[in-house]
Amino acid sequence: MIREGQPGDWPQLRRIQAATLSDPWPELLELALGKPSLVLILTVDEPIGYALAVPDDEVAYVAELAIAPDRQGEGNGSRLMRALLDRLAEHGIDTVRLTARADAGRVHAFYRGFGFTVVEEIPDHYDDADGLVFER
Repeated sequence: MIREGQPGDWPQLRRIQAATLSDPWPELLELALGKPSLVLILTVDEPIGYALAVPDDEVAYVAELAIAPDRQGEGNGSRLMRALLDRLAEHGIDTVRLTARADAGRVHAFYRGFGFTVVEEIPDHYDDADGLVFER
């Protein structure tokens, strides 16, 4: 099931964030569990992943998409990304951007599978890596 996140989800989502993302930002996740951000949660008995997007007029920025490590490789990330893109389109947002580590080839392939292309390179975006901005 995919549903919108609520403030009470923060502890579970924080665990997923810490286990999955190379540069977790707990404050962003906590602040995002409210408007104007959109947080979608994928649950199978309990939350196993989430997507956090920040809409701005006709463009949305996907700040985080994370699936619990033990639930990766099952198509959960694809289910969540499809739901997020559909939800944003329902709100009239067709342009979606996100940033990924330049050294994360598997992640790049995932985003390209949804029609994202690289539109910008950001040197030293992460503590230990450059970043790539993708857009769809």
